Amino acid sequence: MRIALSYRHTAALLFIAASAISTCANAHTGTEPHTHNSFFSGFAHPLFGLDHLAAMVAVGLWSALAARSAGRDLLWGPVGFAAMLLAGAVLGLQGVALPAVEPMIAASLLVTGLLVVSHLRVPGLVAALGVGVFAVFHGVAHGHELAGSNSAWQTLAGMLTATVLLHGAGLSADWALRHRHGWLARAAGAGVAAFGGVLLAQMV
Repeated sequence: MRIALSYRHTAALLFIAASAISTCANAHTGTEPHTHNSFFSGFAHPLFGLDHLAAMVAVGLWSALAARSAGRDLLWGPVGFAAMLLAGAVLGLQGVALPAVEPMIAASLLVTGLLVVSHLRVPGLVAALGVGVFAVFHGVAHGHELAGSNSAWQTLAGMLTATVLLHGAGLSADWALRHRHGWLARAAGAGVAAFGGVLLAQMV
């Protein structure tokens, strides 16, 4: 059976495939040292820090899979994640410490990846709160890194901008593929979950 793909579908396929392949291929490398001191360095971190890249894309993918219709349903997860990421960063800047920050970041990859694989649908507010809990730990980690920096807010603005764009990329890719090529989104989710599982295993 022949399947005709539009340019939009082809781009989405390539995007999700690249996400899955890069996540699986780099699962053993961990993340790079952080040097955040400007809007642009903050913007670059979610793009090149594999843990954050995988989490942001997975949230976008799951939000598109879980949405019952285009519109507000698509936004609960991304908005919840971005808002709680900022809240966590503020806590970190104030010196608030949370237990098990790194394991929780790894767990966020495992859980969001499995959500993509399962296509689990939950009410929008539940989705926002669910991913938001993990986002707090991502934010606290960044807040601690930036504490005392004169450019902390500029750097956070860059991180949030990149976060929103990655959420949008995941949403757009999966919305384009959900009816005919949902299996590829599941493959990307499996890659993210595997990455999180490897990181958790390394922390044990």
